[in-house]
Amino acid sequence: MFTVHLDKMKFFAHHGWHDEEGITGTEFEVSVSVSFNPEQPVATLADTINYIDIFEVVKHRFSQPTKLLETLATDITQEIRRKEERIGSVHITINKLNPPIGNFTGSAGISYSEHF
Repeated sequence: MFTVHLDKMKFFAHHGWHDEEGITGTEFEVSVSVSFNPEQPVATLADTINYIDIFEVVKHRFSQPTKLLETLATDITQEIRRKEERIGSVHITINKLNPPIGNFTGSAGISYSEHF
């Protein structure tokens, strides 16, 4: 089994439960791991999972404001799987780098995994 990783992708987006988050937006950091069993030895790009395709899915979905990060993670996972049926699992972590929490330093986020 192979795993393709995209780590610490950065996006500015308008996701969040609070109305202010939808207006002002904030930065997010996203990591995605996609595991698959190749049907043959990996010798060409067609034999593997193209990380550019994965990036494009994440980028497109991040442009659509969403109230909950859990919904966002689930949607991204499902879209990645629709693009490539060889995928056996997807793991995604989304961190909001500046969450609207008073006197808080750090990030807040979620992780989601699905096995197919």
